[in-house]
Amino acid sequence: MARGALAPDEARAIALAAAGLDRARPRGAPDEAAVRGVIDALGLVQIDYVNVLVPAQYQVPFARLGPYDRAHLDRLAWDRRGFVEYWAHEASIVPVQTWPHLRHRFGGEGRVHWVEKFRKGHPALMDRVLDEVRARGALAAAELTDPAATKRTGGFWGWSPAKCAFESHIARGAMAVARRVNGMERVYDLAERVLPADVLAHQPARAESMVALVRTAARALGVATATDLADYFRLAMGDARGAIAALEASGELVATRVDGWKEPAWRWHAARPARRATARTLVSPFDPLIWFRPRVQRLFGVDYRLEIWVPKAKRRHGYYVLPLLLGDAIAARVDLACDRAAKRLSVHAAHAEPGVDADEVSAALAPELATWARWLGMTEGVAVARRGSLAKALAAAVRAA
Repeated sequence: MARGALAPDEARAIALAAAGLDRARPRGAPDEAAVRGVIDALGLVQIDYVNVLVPAQYQVPFARLGPYDRAHLDRLAWDRRGFVEYWAHEASIVPVQTWPHLRHRFGGEGRVHWVEKFRKGHPALMDRVLDEVRARGALAAAELTDPAATKRTGGFWGWSPAKCAFESHIARGAMAVARRVNGMERVYDLAERVLPADVLAHQPARAESMVALVRTAARALGVATATDLADYFRLAMGDARGAIAALEASGELVATRVDGWKEPAWRWHAARPARRATARTLVSPFDPLIWFRPRVQRLFGVDYRLEIWVPKAKRRHGYYVLPLLLGDAIAARVDLACDRAAKRLSVHAAHAEPGVDADEVSAALAPELATWARWLGMTEGVAVARRGSLAKALAAAVRAA
């Protein structure tokens, strides 16, 4: 039974605090422990290599910490062995303790549904890949000693057959990502040479895993509907509802409702609202705060979507658009890209949300863009194009700054 109701601003304050986006960034240079703290608090960081700005996994800690050494994330993800890559929300970096709770995907469930079809169609290649890695050690897909298998094809995202075989072994839990070359190309190794023995030995029941995953989602979201909780790790609704019931029975989830939300909601038992939201940060399209668009609408009253896959003529706000979180509101959206030849951070378009003061928002956004430019090595600063309702005021604020 629901205990009371939350006003929309209370739900938003709880969500921002849970996401670590309710406060100004800490002073000083964040260390590796601070980056680890971000990933642990969120339970995962989604990987995406659209590189017009910087890969998404690096943006998520930046939103909370400010300028940090990206090598911290690289070491945590691929050297320290406390984290591992696997299909979580999408391709993600997760704590190694989460990996056993994703075993239900080893048979090709969900996002990796294609692996069984590939495995059954290429049994000899699957065996050859496994044998070579066992004998030679960690390999990139291009290093397989079979020229025919390393040529790209038209299927499976343009991957070569070798790449598909390696990825299939990842999805099935036989291999893991040992490292990435220059932060990009995956190098694969046997799972037992990457993951700790106790993690490999842990084989929880499906129901136990669902509870663990929903628990992580609930803690990271603060207050959420069943669809929010299911989406975090892309769980089937039946699995998510069973886990919600178990967590409600244990007192870890508290049933509630949020005024204006059509669906029932649950609050993480330890979640507390931000006293006063003071964040000023651009948020990655792949950040857990905004990756589930119905939740963005409920929390902020904003219809946000990433338009990378929308034909250019039909885009409303641009190609790679980051919302500006200002206090407890999404105040603007900017379409950003690194002009690496000119060493400038380019604002292709800037749009203010309805009802905001363009000059006030621009005065807050201009130094944020300058901070991003410095972090990304865009030494020539920020250039603002004349597109969008905020462009004129933002260009003036950038010049003034």
